[in-house]
Amino acid sequence: MRGDAPSATLLIMRAIQATAAGGPDVLSVVELPDPSPGPDEVAVRLTAAGVNFIDTYRRAGVYPMPFPHVVGSEGAGTVVAVGAEVTDLAEGDRVAWVTSRTGSYAETVLVAADQAVPVPDSVDLAVAAALLLQGITAHYLASSTFPVEPGQDVLVHAGAGGVGLLLTQLAVARGARVLTTVSTVAKADLSRQAGASHVIRYDQLDDLARDLPAEVRRLTDGQGVHTVFDGVGRATFDASLASLRPRGGLALFGGASGQVPPFDPQRLNAAGSVYLTRPSIGAYTATRAELLGRAHDLMSAVEAGTLEVRIGARHPLAHAAEAHRELEARATTGKVVLLP
Repeated sequence: MRGDAPSATLLIMRAIQATAAGGPDVLSVVELPDPSPGPDEVAVRLTAAGVNFIDTYRRAGVYPMPFPHVVGSEGAGTVVAVGAEVTDLAEGDRVAWVTSRTGSYAETVLVAADQAVPVPDSVDLAVAAALLLQGITAHYLASSTFPVEPGQDVLVHAGAGGVGLLLTQLAVARGARVLTTVSTVAKADLSRQAGASHVIRYDQLDDLARDLPAEVRRLTDGQGVHTVFDGVGRATFDASLASLRPRGGLALFGGASGQVPPFDPQRLNAAGSVYLTRPSIGAYTATRAELLGRAHDLMSAVEAGTLEVRIGARHPLAHAAEAHRELEARATTGKVVLLP
């Protein structure tokens, strides 16, 4: 809650801080002074914050971070203050953001003006918060990392997750046949609704590294897929590599099950001269023009009704630890958002 008697010059906001590297229990609700924007920043009153695996990696210390820090890298809301050097945004503007710095799990968030994306009036701000990081990830994977082409077969792991549902829709729209992996009946239904032609229940396989590639090849007339989009990491990496056809590509864009350990590059040769990349959103939004272009494509698709953004869970900001537990247990579908 806000302070009992904030002064006229010191407003208090709530935020979620990671106090040390560790599990979800290191997250705590704190009260901090409302921040004021620097010259090239805007202050945004939060409507919703997106919950992402990168938040858990930073909280856990997988990615080195200073502690304590306010968690979160994505959100949407309304601009309430503008820095002196900002010319293209104004108070009252609706914006969303995904940023390399933290601080989005807070009632007021400082956002670099060049990372704030305008949100059309017809797009709900919670949807915008749910869309940006995972949507841009799906967009660059399908259009830039390994561009999906008509007639291709692609494999998407975690097909009912936030990226998986969006990536499936984008790949199908580009003319591909999409195979996905999921772990439950309910997730299989969601993946099919997003356009997956074949859904593989990896929880029903005796040996993932052996049985998944065999099933993929059965479904592709023995050829394997052109591309595997793998955000799961350690648990699926071997199966992903073995599911590729010669000269296929593996985009390893996350590590929900843990990070992939070092491996011998000769395995790429043995798999048929296949390609491996570890892309990141920063490299694919290196300029503001690229960021705005990808965001525009996604927002336009939402406005047109051709891209559905599924919000699988909405938690109060104070329940961020619970949201992290659910995400890390892979008990979520679609996107998880926090509401102040």
